[in-house]
Amino acid sequence: ATIQPEQDDLVRGELAASVCVQGAPGTGKTAVGLHRAAYLLYTHPQRVQRSGLLILGPNRTFLRYIAEVLPSLGETGVRQSTVQDEIGRHPVRAHDDGAAAVVKHDARMAEVLRRALYVRVAPPLEPVAVPDGSYRWRVTLGELERIVEDVRREEPPYTVGRDRVRSRVVRAVREQAERRAGPQNNTWVQKIGRARAVSAFVDAAWPRVRSDEVLAGLLGDAAALAEAAEGILGGAEQRAILWARPPRSYKSAKWSAADLVLMDEIEGLLERPAGYGHIVVDEAQDLSPMECRVIARRSDFGSLTVLGDLAQATTPWAARSWAEVLGHLGKPDATVTPLTTGFRVPRAVVGLANELLERLDVDVPPARSMRGDGELRVREVADVAAGVVEAVRGALGQEGSIGVIAADHDVERLRAALDAAGIGSAGPDELGARVTVCPASVAKGLEYDHVVAAEPAAVAEAEARGLHRLYVVLTRAVSRLDVLHSRPLPWSP
Repeated sequence: ATIQPEQDDLVRGELAASVCVQGAPGTGKTAVGLHRAAYLLYTHPQRVQRSGLLILGPNRTFLRYIAEVLPSLGETGVRQSTVQDEIGRHPVRAHDDGAAAVVKHDARMAEVLRRALYVRVAPPLEPVAVPDGSYRWRVTLGELERIVEDVRREEPPYTVGRDRVRSRVVRAVREQAERRAGPQNNTWVQKIGRARAVSAFVDAAWPRVRSDEVLAGLLGDAAALAEAAEGILGGAEQRAILWARPPRSYKSAKWSAADLVLMDEIEGLLERPAGYGHIVVDEAQDLSPMECRVIARRSDFGSLTVLGDLAQATTPWAARSWAEVLGHLGKPDATVTPLTTGFRVPRAVVGLANELLERLDVDVPPARSMRGDGELRVREVADVAAGVVEAVRGALGQEGSIGVIAADHDVERLRAALDAAGIGSAGPDELGARVTVCPASVAKGLEYDHVVAAEPAAVAEAEARGLHRLYVVLTRAVSRLDVLHSRPLPWSP
């Protein structure tokens, strides 16, 4: 009943069609994605449930926030997850600095990793002699070279390639045996496939590998990295991702979040991952090219609903256009539909956000709001913490949730000020709290009836794309927004 006509068209799109929604704050893009998931489950229950439906959010806080929506629509059996949850083969125990993270998330790493894997495929050095009773079958060096070269040319997943090499060596032996003694049964074929000489050849020419072993070998060896990255990454980029102190083995390595993305790329080269019939990707504007490839591998034979707002793109690797994102997602022909009419954020708040939008380096149409109600107050204060206490105390006189959003490094100070004033507060993970103090870095996707935005300049300065983060902060209010500042406002002339 609350879905608007232009949203309904997106909800009821064909299962095979991939769509991208560029949605300004409060335009209902998340609702579109969730209702589309429910619609597809209802319309194609067997097809979707057989192949699976995945909803990807930016973080677990956001997923908890929307977790009840699909069950309330009568649908179950949907996986809700994050990219990190999907690829979490190891715990994250290391942290990349900014330079290393930017390189690791770059699409060029895909080719570096492919080289690092396939450098392990070696040309045969000698013929293979396979004992069979009192006889020995020989496969010549030239024939072995052709087998390895043919499989390389076919470009199957690495593990499939290894199996093909083995089966073709066995076929070469079988052809000789059948010319000499007639047809051979499956038991004989299996015996030849397990023969020590055949296994030794396969292990030498197309060795068994692990994704973490390959990645550790790349990041821990300057020569191996230089070979794989030649002509792709510059010297400074290679030094940025090279481990300063390599572990003794891959088993003791401490992996960063970006390393797990790279590991998933290698896993995708080893064997094709299980896919989904449909994936809904929310807050997609923040995905890196390598994270997009994680999703693309899981939707090779399915479709996507991509939701986001380029103006809210806050990661260092965020794209400037949807064409770029969709290309990395493997759906370059997906239709991009803008939603610009807001139903959540009041008109006065949208107007303020549009002033900041003009300073962002994105081609996004300004939003408009259907709501003429709501309140906006922008106040200069001498002490921001004291101003927050006063604003929250005033907001407590009205109904609804209150969210104090500030630069991450200011959160503890503001919570302490509220505690000292006798006002209890919660963190963003405690859903349903009356007063929440929320770091700007996790405000995306959340909403509060009354928002107190503390010191916008501090939010803008906290990171490279701080103005985009501030745009997110200013658009979290459903009814009322207080902007408190002691320093000049970032959108002021």
